[in-house]
Amino acid sequence: MDFLATLTLAHVAISLVGIGSGLVVAIGMLTSRRLHGWTALFLTSTVATSVTGFFFPFERFLPSHAVGILSLLVLPLAIYALHNRRLFGLWRSTYVVTALLALYLNTFVLVVQLFLKVPALKSLAPQQTDPPFIIAQSVILLLFLALTTLAVLRFNPLPSPAVASHA
Repeated sequence: MDFLATLTLAHVAISLVGIGSGLVVAIGMLTSRRLHGWTALFLTSTVATSVTGFFFPFERFLPSHAVGILSLLVLPLAIYALHNRRLFGLWRSTYVVTALLALYLNTFVLVVQLFLKVPALKSLAPQQTDPPFIIAQSVILLLFLALTTLAVLRFNPLPSPAVASHA
């Protein structure tokens, strides 16, 4: 297997791990549980997904680069809110919004790739301006807006004993 095929396989696998673990973390948020191991896996794999996306050869700036840059801007904020600010005060909402935005961005890219690579979906929407593609992305966006709103309202894990020293 050549380098590009290996990179593609690794990038896709990491992306799917990020999306899967991110969904587990999102469920944890809805039930107000931190799920430390799943959260570490989600954040690590999502950072790795964004970073490995820049290893692919390209001749011009693509929308996928913009998504990767945006993800790499919000992920440090999520990590800072979680680890440095320990979800204290507004940092709890900051964490939820930035973590779920990163998950949404990965899911957005997944849907793009599915419409590019799966023949049945590609035939439904040969251009990413066709109604089936627009509808699919709109549904994903609406689901993530609802998920994020509910998670901000419901995610209230017990504060860490070290929070008082950071307040």
